[in-house]
Amino acid sequence: MAHGASSTLVLDNGAFTAKIGIATATRPRIAPNCITKAKSERRRTFVGTQIDDCRDLSGLYFVYPHQRGYLVNWDVEKRIWLQLFASGDVTPTSHSFILTEPCFNFASIQESLNEIALEELQFKSFFRCPAPVLSAAAYHRRFPAAVAACVIDTGFSFTHVVPTYAGRPISDAVRRIDVGGKVLTNHLKDIVSYRQLNVMDETHVINQAKEDVCYVSLDVGADMAVARARDPRRNTIARDYVLPDFARTRRGYVRDISSGSATTNPDDQIIRFTNERFSVPELLFSPSDIGIRQCGIPEAIIHSIAATPEILHPHLYGNIVLTGGNAALPGFCERVYRDVRALVPAQYDVGVWLPPDPVTFAWEGGRALVASGEFERLRVTQRDAKEFGMGACQRRLRLEADLTFAQKK
Repeated sequence: MAHGASSTLVLDNGAFTAKIGIATATRPRIAPNCITKAKSERRRTFVGTQIDDCRDLSGLYFVYPHQRGYLVNWDVEKRIWLQLFASGDVTPTSHSFILTEPCFNFASIQESLNEIALEELQFKSFFRCPAPVLSAAAYHRRFPAAVAACVIDTGFSFTHVVPTYAGRPISDAVRRIDVGGKVLTNHLKDIVSYRQLNVMDETHVINQAKEDVCYVSLDVGADMAVARARDPRRNTIARDYVLPDFARTRRGYVRDISSGSATTNPDDQIIRFTNERFSVPELLFSPSDIGIRQCGIPEAIIHSIAATPEILHPHLYGNIVLTGGNAALPGFCERVYRDVRALVPAQYDVGVWLPPDPVTFAWEGGRALVASGEFERLRVTQRDAKEFGMGACQRRLRLEADLTFAQKK
């Protein structure tokens, strides 16, 4: 690990969760990137990881600093950061700071990030770049022979397809799909509320249910036919999901339908999931199902790679990297491979790689950036800010974010 790694803080500042940790740590802490209010405790708000202290997680109300993926509520975000720093025993004045931002972030937001990091929080030095760039850094560290990679970052607000060469994003080829985890959770709430039980105020519970029961289908037609069967012995897709009561259980769980009523608690509230299990994640591959006139992830990959130099095509098709919370859905990797393979000319090999933990992979890229020694060149220090001014630092950071690892071949 490079010199100074123990004093470098890496924060993957996602719109749903923040992944934070010192560059020498093996794993980051994952915290909700929001302020939460609960019906059961009206006089208290829960900032970041304080949600663990809430006794009743039903009917939660969330105040997010991000809207549509972009950081707009600075007061909320600063409260969350300060809580995370305090709980992790981090003193900004003695640390350097690596922060992720969305692709094509607005200049006004970037300027505010610079000022908060260097002037208000007083970090020793600062660097920010899009999360897919850090994911590419982590991928190149694991697979040094790969000269190019196509990073699919499917998170809370949207999905980005980012081709990179030696870790450098090819900006003209980046594609965005306006479907992420938030859309999936809200769609699942709509379906369940219409068919069974009103859960429109239970975002937290339904999001957990989505994580526990949903999967990506490899054959939607066949799975739909199975889901129509009324006989439990033939319907292998249906699952009963027991909602948490926050007395005995804090998280819902899947119950085997074949277990019968002998093991059923009469007080349990149950949602039966059938075709929702795969029809909701299908929005990532067919956004038009809910009226979003955009292509799905496989088509976006093809369009994105087609916009790069042809000499890079075999490298990009052979190194497709899946990151973000939606990539953790069972079957996601296999479906992306199958659909891309069907669209790519036969002379190209297709390789799709799923990290062991796609949620924290961008954070691992921050560790890779520090370990490579590149962070020392890319960062803006307090001295730079004072000597050249924040305007010059803004121009430098904007340039360097697009040149990370550009010299590495």
